[in-house]
Amino acid sequence: MDSSSTATTVTAAEKLTLGRKLKAAPWYKWLSVTLRHLYDWVLSWASSPYGWLALFLIAFAESSFFPIPPDVLLIALVLGWRKKAFHLAALCTLGSVLGAMFGFWIGSAFFGPVNSLMEIILGHDTWFGVAGQAATAVQLDGFTFFRYADGAHGQSVFLTVKDLYDKNAFMALFTAAFTPIPFKVFTIAGGYFQIPFGILVIASAIGRAMRFFLVAGLLFIFGEPMKRFIEKYFDILALLFMVLLIGGFVLIGKVL
Repeated sequence: MDSSSTATTVTAAEKLTLGRKLKAAPWYKWLSVTLRHLYDWVLSWASSPYGWLALFLIAFAESSFFPIPPDVLLIALVLGWRKKAFHLAALCTLGSVLGAMFGFWIGSAFFGPVNSLMEIILGHDTWFGVAGQAATAVQLDGFTFFRYADGAHGQSVFLTVKDLYDKNAFMALFTAAFTPIPFKVFTIAGGYFQIPFGILVIASAIGRAMRFFLVAGLLFIFGEPMKRFIEKYFDILALLFMVLLIGGFVLIGKVL
């Protein structure tokens, strides 16, 4: 692999620790700064001879706890190794599906520690829900989650996923695997609520394969201009990602 084609120039600002970056930025940019820092770290693996291994491990981790999607590194690697675009997509799919199995397992076996981790990643109110007059408290293994009769804003995302599983587990998993919705929430919830393991594997494999092979195919055709677009408009795309994330939960709640 020609790592020089994927290497990026590292500025002094990019070498700063995350703590210093956050200290220098206004509070309303902390999310964007954090995502950018993780994005740059993931992208740095593109110039490493172990980029393919990092892709596999990041795809695995993202399905269970890591916040940055593996698409970031997949894009950079494909640009530097376009002849292997679909091999890389297959590797990314394999890592992600194995990570989904891991997420299923930790959701069923280590629910307590997982709750603490997901609270950090997603935020307390998103994971557990918001207490309110119209809310119903649901106790799960000593943790309190809040449900609203109409699934309104403020309901625990964990309980929202359970409702989606009750309607159509396969479509819920497939949608989460293919879209920007946090896949890890679905794999962990799948383990806790004991959806059929076969559905988890098949839906994850189909959804993730479609997503990663689509990314690899577009880059195989269009190449460098797409990477420049992502670099130039990263902050806007990060905000758009959050909008899609919230809208995605609303949409699948209405469709499934």
